[in-house]
Amino acid sequence: MAAPKVAVVGAGVVGLSTALCITETCPSCSVTVLSDQFSPNTTSDVAAGILIPHTYPGTPIHVQKQWFKETFTYLFAISNSAEASEAGIHLVSGWQVFKNTPKEELPFWSDVVLGFRPMSEAELQKFPQHRFGQAFATLKCDCPPYLLWLEKRLKATGVQMYTRKVADLWELHSEYNIVVNCAGIGAHQLVGDEKLFPVRGQVLKVHAPWVKNFIRDGDGLTYIYPGIHRVTLGGTREKEIWSLSPDSGTTKDIFDRCCSLEPSLRGAQDIKVKVGLRPSRWCVRLQREVLSQGGVKLPVVHNYGHGAGGFSVHRGTAKEAARLVGECIAALQGSSSRAKL
Repeated sequence: MAAPKVAVVGAGVVGLSTALCITETCPSCSVTVLSDQFSPNTTSDVAAGILIPHTYPGTPIHVQKQWFKETFTYLFAISNSAEASEAGIHLVSGWQVFKNTPKEELPFWSDVVLGFRPMSEAELQKFPQHRFGQAFATLKCDCPPYLLWLEKRLKATGVQMYTRKVADLWELHSEYNIVVNCAGIGAHQLVGDEKLFPVRGQVLKVHAPWVKNFIRDGDGLTYIYPGIHRVTLGGTREKEIWSLSPDSGTTKDIFDRCCSLEPSLRGAQDIKVKVGLRPSRWCVRLQREVLSQGGVKLPVVHNYGHGAGGFSVHRGTAKEAARLVGECIAALQGSSSRAKL
């Protein structure tokens, strides 16, 4: 058969990474990215982009760890390259602090990040409200630079990108051999996934160049993540809330919570408010499916539902999705050679 045509729907961090992994593992493919929004207007552009995994209850821990490890290894190599600044990827060290000692003192990802250890008594004096903490270094991706870097890599390999709202995956069957669904929260409507729900996140992006270390409250609600140019302050986790309008009361609450962890933030300048909807579900949907109508078949690979942990596992899940695309291609080639017989 001719070079298989693959459409990737969605241009957030998961969609672009999946398209890139497909070009790396199936170089004979022709890959096109279709999305109604590109950076800087994606959910990924709102994300802090720090590599601290969130646990998916419905996914085995060893699988989540593998996804995280592959993502960390990939980004660590970029952070050690001449492209680190353009890609917006850098190492950041800091602390995760807890008001009470957590049940799990060693999270599953503790041996993937760098230098993980319990905080000393002296360090804990910085956080008088907290009794326990962990210190480590991890990676942070700044968006939009990382998304723009991924787009540049894709264009260099000949991938086409079009602004297009896909209302139904089936509408692509006449143009493409395989469709990859990386629509994020859009999959709720696109494929009618009732298990997918938004978790609204409001964050502040501020100018506070003196803040060099990340600080994350163990409950995951309050966090301070310094980027190359701005510091991300968060946040909120509001289930089933679809509103993208910033709330001024929430802005004040986030700012006050972050200042209680890092009082110097009172001097932060140029506060910008961003809102995004995390595409959350019990587990990431990463699987093959065949749609068929009237005897016509369309192989689909789903890769969405990463919730708050998309950046932490995006490369690992993209590699798995690309492997599933390879299986679809093999099945198509098998059926076309049988048809010739």
